[in-house]
Amino acid sequence: MSQGRDPLPEALRRRKPATGHTIRAQHAVLDALPFEDRRSFDDAARGFIASLDPLTIAHDRGRRPAYDLSAALEFLDGEDAPDTVNPSLWRQARLNARHHGLFEVTDGLYQVRSFDIANMTLIRGDTGWIVIDPLTSSETARAALALANSHLGERPVVAVIHTHSHADHFAGVLGVVSAEQAESGEVRVIAPEHYVDESLSENVLAGNVMNRRATYMYGNLLPHAPDAFVTTGLGSALSMGSTGFVVPNDIVRDTGETRTVDGVEFEFQMCPGTEAPAEFVFYLPQFRALCMSEITSHHLHNVYTPRGAQVRDALAWSNQIQTSIDRFGDRLEIQFASHHWPIWGRDAALTYLKKQRDLYKYIHDQTLRLANHGYTKEEIAEQLTLPDSLGREFANRGYYGTVHHNARAVYVKYLGFFDGNPATLHPLPPSEAGRRYVDFMGGADAVVEKARGCFEDGDYRWVAEVLNHVVMSEPDHEPARALLADTLEQLGYQAESAPWRNFYLCGALELREGLPETGTAFQASEGMARGMPIENLFQTMAVRLNGPAADGVELAINLDFTDLDRRYLLAIEHSVLHYFPDRQADAPDAAIRMSALDFKRLIMGLADAAGLMQDGRLEMTGDAGALARLGGLFDRFERRFPIVTPRP
Repeated sequence: MSQGRDPLPEALRRRKPATGHTIRAQHAVLDALPFEDRRSFDDAARGFIASLDPLTIAHDRGRRPAYDLSAALEFLDGEDAPDTVNPSLWRQARLNARHHGLFEVTDGLYQVRSFDIANMTLIRGDTGWIVIDPLTSSETARAALALANSHLGERPVVAVIHTHSHADHFAGVLGVVSAEQAESGEVRVIAPEHYVDESLSENVLAGNVMNRRATYMYGNLLPHAPDAFVTTGLGSALSMGSTGFVVPNDIVRDTGETRTVDGVEFEFQMCPGTEAPAEFVFYLPQFRALCMSEITSHHLHNVYTPRGAQVRDALAWSNQIQTSIDRFGDRLEIQFASHHWPIWGRDAALTYLKKQRDLYKYIHDQTLRLANHGYTKEEIAEQLTLPDSLGREFANRGYYGTVHHNARAVYVKYLGFFDGNPATLHPLPPSEAGRRYVDFMGGADAVVEKARGCFEDGDYRWVAEVLNHVVMSEPDHEPARALLADTLEQLGYQAESAPWRNFYLCGALELREGLPETGTAFQASEGMARGMPIENLFQTMAVRLNGPAADGVELAINLDFTDLDRRYLLAIEHSVLHYFPDRQADAPDAAIRMSALDFKRLIMGLADAAGLMQDGRLEMTGDAGALARLGGLFDRFERRFPIVTPRP
């Protein structure tokens, strides 16, 4: 497991039970919420057809499963939450995990739930299946489709609909269609405007840091156990299988557009810049059913996601829910989404939609009200709570997003990270600040001793803040790391938000065990090479260019892509990589003629230049060393860099 910092001694590495302070906090949650309300359990179980037993889906290439919920299902059997799990989160974990498999929403409309973090929805068309959101991994998507075929009759996939630009809704696409079927148009692939750019910019341009933080957010490194991983909140667990990408062949651009797909009519509403930068919802007149994609779900979502992403627009989010009510409210009888379980009945669905609408607008409006009083984002987050009419609804609870960090996100969207106080305008980085704090407070041993008293008092947030300074300044101080790990653990046990719980517990794991063994982050696939447009690849190369290493380098390479019948100039100047379509340098350092697909394979490490030249698939004139010099300027990112400890 260890990489970088050595693990703590065995006695300090063990997971700890809940303290008395944590147990009292859990009892307070039980007293505060209406746990007698069982409507969600009835809806989550409705329409069940079949599932897999055990719910373990093998990886196509790896030794570990692509998805395995069997261990979680064993301990999530109990109605009562253990002391190590917030009772409200325990309720959500049981709803997610225990209701898994194939469900009928209504005749002809089905969902496979808890085969991944998201749902895969299937609509029976005249001749085949219309697949909506084919999950994160090819393995889980293939298993979900096979389950449907085995119980509902085998049908070909005639269309795939990607509701938005997040990987859990598209990356399993090659489990239900082939790249050739999408490229030829044999299978319709429908997505919202800007889907390709937004999918790749979020998952590739900032992909390494997002993926690292996502291992914390989704608890990928934690075992399934009552004192470790229990849920993601948004779904049972994130699959860890093979991913792919295909370019859509049908783009929806405007609200009100319709499509008839294999005899099924769709009416679309565009929702860009809300839960995802590119997203739509749609209404199905045949079923009187409204798919809200991920605009609504059975919890408070993230206005800012802790794994890292662009801050979302809470007001636009609320307004789009109102637009859905206005456009479809008098016609719908069923509301379903890309996560969790449906709602049946117009009155119940509209009540739910209105409370989701007001959830995001309340956080937006009240954050700005308090900001205009002069409160900072931290001060706003500390005092903002939902009114009972919203906060006592389980579908509005913070199992994924929280009022606390969503309020800070609204503040940042309007006002940025700076709070106006010049003392915070130019802060020291964590290690430097930590060294100075610890020195002021009398040294690491003195800080740890004082922190132990605060830990015994249950003042965990303060202990975490103080000991973070010690660990950032003296990461090999074992008592500090051990006590900080114990502190983060108790904060995780108390958290109602699954991402908060997972962040806390993964932080404790890193402090105790060090970093897991890892390689470089970029694990390209043939599906990614085929699906990524060439200009998105150029953008990725620009992000990987090491600016200091490229200082003083001037390089111009003419590219002639035979499969695109298009030329590009790739140039480095002033430590910046540029690409210019339909342009060639008069005196390039080198000129390359090859297919764009082979160029992508070359850059992604799926092919080498010598092999391509030997096969006659790469022709090069000019300086033969130019390509090698170019390749030497790019960073390869470390997949699992430290988060709660400083870089070595």
